[in-house]
Amino acid sequence: MGIDSGGTFELGGELRVHRLGFGAMRLCGAGIWGHPADRGNASRVLRRALELGIDLIDTADAYGPEVNEAQIAESLAPYPKGVVIATKGGLARGGPNVWETDGRPEHLRRAVQNSLRRLEVDCIDLYQLHAPDDAVPFADSVGALARAREAGYIRHVGLSNVSLAQLEEARAIVPIASVQNRFNLTYRGREDVLDRCTELGIGFIPWYPLAAAELSQADRGALREVADAHGATPSQVALAWLLGRSPVMLPIPGTSRVAHLEENTAAADLVLTTAERARLDAMA
Repeated sequence: MGIDSGGTFELGGELRVHRLGFGAMRLCGAGIWGHPADRGNASRVLRRALELGIDLIDTADAYGPEVNEAQIAESLAPYPKGVVIATKGGLARGGPNVWETDGRPEHLRRAVQNSLRRLEVDCIDLYQLHAPDDAVPFADSVGALARAREAGYIRHVGLSNVSLAQLEEARAIVPIASVQNRFNLTYRGREDVLDRCTELGIGFIPWYPLAAAELSQADRGALREVADAHGATPSQVALAWLLGRSPVMLPIPGTSRVAHLEENTAAADLVLTTAERARLDAMA
């Protein structure tokens, strides 16, 4: 039992990871800006993730900014065999909770090089375009990552916050290993993208997988009843629902607490019945 119960997936057809990963964003300070007050705690959370069998860790140069990637390297490098560090580029930060797109090829070229340095690797396993930039042709942004892949700086290219049309446009430029879009029990936008990823065998990484505020409002309904039937928490049920939604689903719940990390990881053991899934499906 444990994280193995959630099964595995091969990113890009070669990087086998457990389907329940870890999103490291919350290990930064308030507003995802700067270091957290307890820097030692961030290291403990990251190391505990590996102890629990998690081998997919998601970050971005915008988290901190730069702080999160450096934390991961300081805590985990040299990385154990089989651990996949996925990062992203294409956003700029002007302050706490300020996020601006920058998909210019020259920006992405610098971002890739800087992430390589901070993560202390020669090649990034999975590098994702953080978001399309309306001021830059989408093909230009994707093309910059395709060239970085050709140069050996990136093993696999991923996308984030994209439409189905953008996914298809990118696939015509470079093989796409993953898509990271917002998706959870209470928000199911871009289901067409998820369905296409399922059809093609592309990893789908749902960001904001727990939707904590929305789940708390739903606790008294079907979600709470299903959780009580399993002696589980609503968050665990929400993660189990995601894992059962598609074989390409790779949830990356994030937290800054070891106890919460352990709770989330236990969700891989939770198997919902067909009737329970139908009740939860109706929540959207």
